[in-house]
Amino acid sequence: MSKYDIIVLGSGPGGYVTAIRASQLGFKTAIIEKESLGGVCLNWGCIPTKALLKSAQVFEYLKHAEDYGLSVKEADKDFGAVVKRSRGVADGMSKGVQFLMKKNKIDVLKGFGKLKTGKKVDVDGKEYSADHIIIATGARSRELPSLKQDGKKVIGYREAMTLNEQPKKMIVVGSGAIGVEFAYFYNAMGTDVTIVEFLPNVVPVEDEDISKQLEKSFKKGGIKIMTSAEVTKVDTSGKGVVATIKTAKGEETLEADIILSAVGIKSNIENIGLEDVGIAVDRDKILVNNFYQTNIPGYYAIGDVTPGQALAHVASAEGILCVEKIAGQHVEPLDYGNIPGCTYASPEIASVGMTEKQAKEKGYDIKVGKFPFSASGKASASGAKDGFVKVIFDAKYGEWLGCHMIGAGVTDMIAEAVLGRKLETTGHEVLKTVHPHPTMSEAVMEAVAAAYDEVIHL
Repeated sequence: MSKYDIIVLGSGPGGYVTAIRASQLGFKTAIIEKESLGGVCLNWGCIPTKALLKSAQVFEYLKHAEDYGLSVKEADKDFGAVVKRSRGVADGMSKGVQFLMKKNKIDVLKGFGKLKTGKKVDVDGKEYSADHIIIATGARSRELPSLKQDGKKVIGYREAMTLNEQPKKMIVVGSGAIGVEFAYFYNAMGTDVTIVEFLPNVVPVEDEDISKQLEKSFKKGGIKIMTSAEVTKVDTSGKGVVATIKTAKGEETLEADIILSAVGIKSNIENIGLEDVGIAVDRDKILVNNFYQTNIPGYYAIGDVTPGQALAHVASAEGILCVEKIAGQHVEPLDYGNIPGCTYASPEIASVGMTEKQAKEKGYDIKVGKFPFSASGKASASGAKDGFVKVIFDAKYGEWLGCHMIGAGVTDMIAEAVLGRKLETTGHEVLKTVHPHPTMSEAVMEAVAAAYDEVIHL
């Protein structure tokens, strides 16, 4: 039986990053993967979806070339080629992780890993042991009882990335990041898209102003939106699908070629030996302490299988923190109140910290500033005037409570707010930090200026 210092179960952005950091710290490390290195994120999530979205964005540029003084005749798309490009990007990234495993001298154990007692893991009949075993098995598309996925007419995100032909009509159930990204992609490609959201607002975790702006932008682009609506029944017996939808006004039916179920995720914790080892689980999540130790010594868990936010960058941060603690380094618990969230539709959404509603509910006396991209020189020149930056500060001490953005490229701008909040910066410090002109990021400074009644360009 092979013996390691650390074995990581799962090679997504939590698992492979954890393994690399463990190797850097001098641990003899192995990683177990049943499919492709990189997990869902690199192969079926973050990366290939961004490739699809880029193709959609370029196609939209071509369709609106005249807005930029250009002439493009008969712009069209090859749906199969768009999907093929996306898969090529994913394959390239997975090969990159293979290279990183070799570079860092990490053993890759291919197969299905199952935890055993005594700090052991069985991989398709072969046993391995380690002083520390880290579970990073991620999650998959969640199924609703009324919306069972058959992979053909009712699909999840995997099938949505690799359809053989583009549907004419699609219903997207759920308007979280996955739902709105695919809704934008298919709409931009020419599919008739309807979003069905159970809650009153699309992207319901975001600030209400963000939700309203996205709904406005999507409707302008031709996407139909039904909020406070629930799919109660799906009939797949005909050529396409017929969905029965319950709304405040009563029931109605929608017909489409395909329904994409984007109603959240389900942790991959079945059949991996948790019960055999005695690892505590609550409501689909493995229970861990601040340093990702489970209730059984020597077993740890990070990423989507734990109660924190189900985001790739959270999983990576948790894994690094976990192995640094194992190595005896002084580490601070992760601040889950300062995790950025990003949605890559068009317009993009990026946010960190409290929404305005949350800040008020917590009793803060707040200053709120908002700066629209319609007043930004860079946004006007780029033809990307939809959206705004919104900032929320504590009026008493100037603490940056929240930052919410919607517009072109905002997912690349949010890190300023994350870093500022990490360093406990105040509104006046942001305001007095010179931002380059003309840039989209100026909108952050201008929004802060608006909060303090010092805005110049509005």
